[in-house]
Amino acid sequence: MTTPNPLPGTDVAATRWLAVGSLLGLIVLSLAWELVLAPLRPGGSWLALKALPLCIPLAGLLKRRMYTYRWVSLMVWLYFTEGVVRTWSDRPPGNWLALAEIALCLLLFTACALHVRLRQRAARAARP
Repeated sequence: MTTPNPLPGTDVAATRWLAVGSLLGLIVLSLAWELVLAPLRPGGSWLALKALPLCIPLAGLLKRRMYTYRWVSLMVWLYFTEGVVRTWSDRPPGNWLALAEIALCLLLFTACALHVRLRQRAARAARP
């Protein structure tokens, strides 16, 4: 007889919602940045498509798939790099938006790394 999957602790749930919230923040920031706030060209730019890859892991994060948390923690560094480059190269308000992107990327990475670590620790503790 198998035991049901235990409910996550409050710390695991907090890292989950922190990861989902920062990912949603990155999606909204990417779209608003490139379409309204500081587009590269007047009227918006095709660079808004950079938000599409961020939409892919959203379902996996919500379903608590460990593999998704692992690869998102690696993928986020691409957006972090873009934020660093655009912080130095863009004029205001673009560079301020890039700083916000950097902050959201660091938050997402930290939340994913903590989530994985806490779930692995809980799984080790649950072993007989």
